[in-house]
Amino acid sequence: MGKAARKKNKAPKVRDVFVAQPFEGLAAEPELIAMREFVPSATARLSIADSPDLLVTLGTVLPMAAAAFVRSDGEIFLGLQVQTRSSDVSRDLGRSLRWALQAKEGDVLSVPDTTSPPAEGGGERLQDLLVPDAELDVNLHRDFSWWLPEDTEPTGEVKLSLDRANEAIMPTERLGPGSYWVLAGEKAHLRWVRSEPENRLLQALARLSAAGELGLGEGSRYAGSFRAHGLLVPVWDLDPDAHAREWAEPAKQLGVRLDAALASLDDEPLNATERRARDGLIGRQLTLR
Repeated sequence: MGKAARKKNKAPKVRDVFVAQPFEGLAAEPELIAMREFVPSATARLSIADSPDLLVTLGTVLPMAAAAFVRSDGEIFLGLQVQTRSSDVSRDLGRSLRWALQAKEGDVLSVPDTTSPPAEGGGERLQDLLVPDAELDVNLHRDFSWWLPEDTEPTGEVKLSLDRANEAIMPTERLGPGSYWVLAGEKAHLRWVRSEPENRLLQALARLSAAGELGLGEGSRYAGSFRAHGLLVPVWDLDPDAHAREWAEPAKQLGVRLDAALASLDDEPLNATERRARDGLIGRQLTLR
Protein backbone atom coordinates (compact mmCIF):
# COMPACT_ATOMS: atom_id res chain seq x y z
CA MET A 1 0.00 0.00 0.00
CA GLY A 2 1.37 3.38 -0.99
CA LYS A 3 1.89 6.29 1.34
CA ALA A 4 -1.10 8.18 -0.07
CA ALA A 5 -3.39 5.16 0.40
CA ARG A 6 -2.24 4.65 3.99
CA LYS A 7 -3.00 8.31 4.72
CA LYS A 8 -6.46 7.94 3.16
CA ASN A 9 -7.36 4.86 5.25
CA LYS A 10 -6.03 6.25 8.49
CA ALA A 11 -8.74 7.23 11.00
CA PRO A 12 -8.95 10.98 11.54
CA LYS A 13 -7.35 12.21 14.73
CA VAL A 14 -9.77 13.76 17.20
CA ARG A 15 -8.20 16.23 19.57
CA ASP A 16 -9.06 15.59 23.21
CA VAL A 17 -9.43 19.11 24.62
CA PHE A 18 -9.46 19.61 28.39
CA VAL A 19 -12.72 21.15 29.61
CA ALA A 20 -11.96 23.24 32.70
CA GLN A 21 -15.60 23.85 33.66
CA PRO A 22 -17.40 20.65 32.62
CA PHE A 23 -20.74 21.36 34.37
CA GLU A 24 -21.12 24.92 33.05
CA GLY A 25 -24.71 25.73 32.07
CA LEU A 26 -26.31 23.41 34.62
CA ALA A 27 -28.12 24.97 37.59
CA ALA A 28 -26.88 22.02 39.67
CA GLU A 29 -23.20 22.82 38.93
CA PRO A 30 -22.14 23.62 42.55
CA GLU A 31 -23.83 20.49 43.94
CA LEU A 32 -22.36 18.28 41.22
CA ILE A 33 -18.88 19.54 42.09
CA ALA A 34 -19.41 19.07 45.82
CA MET A 35 -20.75 15.53 45.37
CA ARG A 36 -17.87 14.62 43.08
CA GLU A 37 -15.05 16.12 45.12
CA PHE A 38 -15.73 15.93 48.85
CA VAL A 39 -19.21 14.76 49.89
CA PRO A 40 -18.82 11.13 51.06
CA SER A 41 -22.26 9.51 50.83
CA ALA A 42 -25.15 11.29 49.15
CA THR A 43 -27.78 10.78 46.49
CA ALA A 44 -30.00 13.00 44.35
CA ARG A 45 -32.65 12.40 41.71
CA LEU A 46 -31.73 13.45 38.17
CA SER A 47 -34.21 15.13 35.83
CA ILE A 48 -33.79 13.52 32.40
CA ALA A 49 -34.80 15.91 29.63
CA ASP A 50 -36.53 13.44 27.28
CA SER A 51 -37.80 11.04 29.99
CA PRO A 52 -39.34 13.13 32.80
CA ASP A 53 -40.97 10.11 34.48
CA LEU A 54 -37.79 8.02 34.56
CA LEU A 55 -36.13 7.74 37.98
CA VAL A 56 -32.33 7.96 37.91
CA THR A 57 -30.34 8.31 41.12
CA LEU A 58 -27.06 10.18 41.13
CA GLY A 59 -24.69 8.88 43.82
CA THR A 60 -21.38 10.10 45.13
CA VAL A 61 -19.77 6.64 45.15
CA LEU A 62 -21.16 3.35 43.82
CA PRO A 63 -19.94 -0.15 44.77
CA MET A 64 -16.31 -0.65 43.64
CA ALA A 65 -16.39 2.98 42.39
CA ALA A 66 -18.48 1.86 39.40
CA ALA A 67 -19.57 4.41 36.82
CA ALA A 68 -23.18 3.19 36.74
CA PHE A 69 -25.37 0.20 37.50
CA VAL A 70 -28.98 -0.95 37.44
CA ARG A 71 -30.01 -2.37 40.80
CA SER A 72 -31.93 -5.65 41.07
CA ASP A 73 -35.15 -3.70 41.70
CA GLY A 74 -34.66 -1.75 38.45
CA GLU A 75 -33.46 1.53 39.95
CA ILE A 76 -30.79 3.23 37.82
CA PHE A 77 -27.68 4.67 39.50
CA LEU A 78 -25.01 6.99 38.10
CA GLY A 79 -21.73 7.43 40.03
CA LEU A 80 -19.77 10.67 40.29
CA GLN A 81 -16.61 9.52 42.05
CA VAL A 82 -15.06 7.03 39.63
CA GLN A 83 -11.63 5.55 38.98
CA THR A 84 -10.85 7.10 35.60
CA ARG A 85 -11.67 10.27 33.68
CA SER A 86 -11.06 11.90 30.34
CA SER A 87 -10.50 15.55 29.55
CA ASP A 88 -14.26 16.20 29.83
CA VAL A 89 -15.94 14.87 32.98
CA SER A 90 -19.39 15.86 31.73
CA ARG A 91 -18.91 13.76 28.60
CA ASP A 92 -17.78 10.77 30.70
CA LEU A 93 -20.92 11.08 32.83
CA GLY A 94 -23.12 11.58 29.78
CA ARG A 95 -21.81 8.36 28.24
CA SER A 96 -22.29 6.47 31.50
CA LEU A 97 -25.83 7.82 31.88
CA ARG A 98 -26.73 6.85 28.31
CA TRP A 99 -25.38 3.33 28.99
CA ALA A 100 -27.45 3.10 32.19
CA LEU A 101 -30.64 4.19 30.44
CA GLN A 102 -30.25 1.29 28.02
CA ALA A 103 -28.99 -1.35 30.50
CA LYS A 104 -31.00 -4.06 32.23
CA GLU A 105 -31.33 -5.13 35.86
CA GLY A 106 -28.05 -6.31 37.35
CA ASP A 107 -25.84 -4.68 34.71
CA VAL A 108 -22.76 -2.80 35.97
CA LEU A 109 -20.53 -0.34 34.12
CA SER A 110 -17.22 -0.54 35.98
CA VAL A 111 -15.51 2.43 34.33
CA PRO A 112 -16.83 5.25 32.14
CA ASP A 113 -16.04 5.29 28.44
CA THR A 114 -13.18 7.77 28.20
CA THR A 115 -11.81 6.67 24.82
CA SER A 116 -14.50 6.97 22.12
CA PRO A 117 -13.94 10.17 20.15
CA PRO A 118 -16.93 12.54 20.11
CA ALA A 119 -16.92 12.29 16.32
CA GLU A 120 -17.94 8.61 16.64
CA GLY A 121 -21.14 9.33 18.54
CA GLY A 122 -19.60 9.45 21.98
CA GLY A 123 -20.13 13.12 22.53
CA GLU A 124 -23.27 13.29 24.67
CA ARG A 125 -22.67 15.32 27.80
CA LEU A 126 -24.77 15.81 30.93
CA GLN A 127 -25.92 19.11 29.42
CA ASP A 128 -27.43 17.12 26.51
CA LEU A 129 -29.33 14.70 28.75
CA LEU A 130 -30.45 16.62 31.84
CA VAL A 131 -32.96 19.43 32.35
CA PRO A 132 -30.44 22.33 32.55
CA ASP A 133 -32.31 24.49 35.05
CA ALA A 134 -33.17 21.63 37.44
CA GLU A 135 -31.65 21.92 40.91
CA LEU A 136 -30.39 18.89 42.84
CA ASP A 137 -32.18 17.91 46.03
CA VAL A 138 -29.20 16.31 47.80
CA ASN A 139 -29.82 13.66 50.45
CA LEU A 140 -26.90 12.92 52.75
CA HIS A 141 -26.49 9.43 54.21
CA ARG A 142 -24.57 8.16 57.22
CA ASP A 143 -23.62 4.97 55.38
CA PHE A 144 -23.92 3.32 51.96
CA SER A 145 -26.95 1.14 52.64
CA TRP A 146 -28.66 2.93 49.73
CA TRP A 147 -26.59 0.75 47.42
CA LEU A 148 -29.03 -2.10 48.16
CA PRO A 149 -32.81 -2.43 47.79
CA GLU A 150 -34.78 -1.99 51.00
CA ASP A 151 -34.86 -4.95 53.42
CA THR A 152 -31.83 -6.54 51.73
CA GLU A 153 -29.07 -7.94 53.92
CA PRO A 154 -25.60 -7.72 52.36
CA THR A 155 -23.47 -10.86 52.26
CA GLY A 156 -20.04 -11.96 51.02
CA GLU A 157 -18.09 -9.50 48.85
CA VAL A 158 -20.96 -7.02 48.86
CA LYS A 159 -20.86 -6.86 52.66
CA LEU A 160 -17.08 -6.44 52.71
CA SER A 161 -17.23 -3.63 50.15
CA LEU A 162 -20.06 -1.95 52.07
CA ASP A 163 -18.20 -2.18 55.38
CA ARG A 164 -15.02 -0.69 53.89
CA ALA A 165 -16.94 2.17 52.35
CA ASN A 166 -18.83 2.90 55.59
CA GLU A 167 -15.58 3.05 57.57
CA ALA A 168 -14.22 5.79 55.29
CA ILE A 169 -17.17 8.17 55.73
CA MET A 170 -16.46 11.48 57.45
CA PRO A 171 -19.43 13.13 59.20
CA THR A 172 -20.90 15.68 56.79
CA GLU A 173 -23.85 18.07 56.90
CA ARG A 174 -25.28 20.33 54.20
CA LEU A 175 -25.64 23.92 55.39
CA GLY A 176 -27.02 25.34 52.14
CA PRO A 177 -26.65 25.17 48.35
CA GLY A 178 -23.11 23.95 47.63
CA SER A 179 -22.18 24.53 51.29
CA TYR A 180 -21.04 21.61 53.45
CA TRP A 181 -19.73 21.17 56.98
CA VAL A 182 -17.36 18.21 57.36
CA LEU A 183 -15.59 16.74 60.38
CA ALA A 184 -12.23 15.53 59.11
CA GLY A 185 -10.53 13.78 62.01
CA GLU A 186 -9.67 16.41 64.61
CA LYS A 187 -10.59 19.31 62.30
CA ALA A 188 -13.89 20.66 61.04
CA HIS A 189 -14.34 22.66 57.85
CA LEU A 190 -16.90 24.54 55.83
CA ARG A 191 -16.42 24.00 52.10
CA TRP A 192 -18.57 26.19 49.89
CA VAL A 193 -18.74 25.76 46.11
CA ARG A 194 -19.56 29.17 44.65
CA SER A 195 -20.94 29.69 41.15
CA GLU A 196 -19.57 33.23 40.60
CA PRO A 197 -16.61 33.83 38.25
CA GLU A 198 -13.38 33.37 40.20
CA ASN A 199 -12.03 36.92 39.87
CA ARG A 200 -15.31 38.51 40.93
CA LEU A 201 -15.68 36.15 43.89
CA LEU A 202 -12.12 36.86 45.02
CA GLN A 203 -12.81 40.59 44.95
CA ALA A 204 -15.90 40.11 47.11
CA LEU A 205 -14.02 37.89 49.56
CA ALA A 206 -11.23 40.49 49.71
CA ARG A 207 -13.76 43.23 50.49
CA LEU A 208 -15.09 41.17 53.41
CA SER A 209 -11.57 40.31 54.56
CA ALA A 210 -10.49 43.96 54.61
CA ALA A 211 -13.60 44.79 56.65
CA GLY A 212 -12.96 41.95 59.12
CA GLU A 213 -16.17 40.20 58.03
CA LEU A 214 -14.82 37.07 56.32
CA GLY A 215 -15.20 34.72 59.29
CA LEU A 216 -18.21 32.89 60.70
CA GLY A 217 -17.66 34.15 64.23
CA GLU A 218 -15.70 32.84 67.19
CA GLY A 219 -14.01 29.52 66.54
CA SER A 220 -13.76 30.06 62.77
CA ARG A 221 -10.94 31.07 60.42
CA TYR A 222 -10.77 31.53 56.67
CA ALA A 223 -8.31 28.85 55.53
CA GLY A 224 -8.06 29.47 51.78
CA SER A 225 -9.71 28.11 48.65
CA PHE A 226 -9.31 25.54 45.93
CA ARG A 227 -10.48 25.38 42.34
CA ALA A 228 -12.56 22.40 41.30
CA HIS A 229 -13.97 21.94 37.80
CA GLY A 230 -13.76 25.64 37.04
CA LEU A 231 -15.32 27.03 40.21
CA LEU A 232 -13.74 28.41 43.35
CA VAL A 233 -14.39 26.64 46.66
CA PRO A 234 -13.61 28.81 49.72
CA VAL A 235 -12.79 26.87 52.91
CA TRP A 236 -13.13 27.85 56.55
CA ASP A 237 -11.65 26.04 59.55
CA LEU A 238 -14.23 25.62 62.30
CA ASP A 239 -14.24 24.65 65.95
CA PRO A 240 -14.59 20.83 65.82
CA ASP A 241 -16.34 20.75 69.20
CA ALA A 242 -19.28 22.75 67.81
CA HIS A 243 -22.08 20.83 66.10
CA ALA A 244 -22.78 21.45 62.41
CA ARG A 245 -26.15 23.07 63.19
CA GLU A 246 -24.35 25.76 65.22
CA TRP A 247 -22.72 26.99 62.00
CA ALA A 248 -25.90 27.06 59.88
CA GLU A 249 -26.96 30.60 60.84
CA PRO A 250 -23.40 32.07 60.73
CA ALA A 251 -22.97 30.54 57.27
CA LYS A 252 -26.28 32.04 56.17
CA GLN A 253 -25.25 35.49 57.41
CA LEU A 254 -21.88 35.14 55.69
CA GLY A 255 -23.75 34.40 52.48
CA VAL A 256 -25.77 37.60 52.90
CA ARG A 257 -22.58 39.63 53.42
CA LEU A 258 -20.93 37.98 50.44
CA ASP A 259 -23.90 38.70 48.18
CA ALA A 260 -23.83 42.34 49.28
CA ALA A 261 -20.08 42.55 48.61
CA LEU A 262 -20.59 41.06 45.14
CA ALA A 263 -23.31 43.61 44.36
CA SER A 264 -21.13 46.49 45.56
CA LEU A 265 -18.38 45.67 43.06
CA ASP A 266 -20.47 47.21 40.27
CA ASP A 267 -20.34 50.61 41.98
CA GLU A 268 -17.05 50.60 43.89
CA PRO A 269 -13.75 49.10 42.68
CA LEU A 270 -11.43 47.65 45.30
CA ASN A 271 -9.39 50.18 47.24
CA ALA A 272 -5.71 49.70 48.08
CA THR A 273 -6.39 47.80 51.32
CA GLU A 274 -8.86 45.48 49.60
CA ARG A 275 -6.44 44.85 46.72
CA ARG A 276 -3.77 43.78 49.21
CA ALA A 277 -6.32 41.51 50.86
CA ARG A 278 -7.13 39.99 47.45
CA ASP A 279 -3.45 39.32 46.77
CA GLY A 280 -3.24 37.51 50.10
CA LEU A 281 -6.27 35.37 49.24
CA ILE A 282 -4.81 34.47 45.85
CA GLY A 283 -1.69 33.21 47.60
CA ARG A 284 -3.78 30.61 49.42
CA GLN A 285 -5.26 28.84 46.39
CA LEU A 286 -4.75 25.48 44.78
CA THR A 287 -6.40 23.58 41.93
CA LEU A 288 -8.02 20.14 41.98
CA ARG A 289 -8.30 18.17 38.73
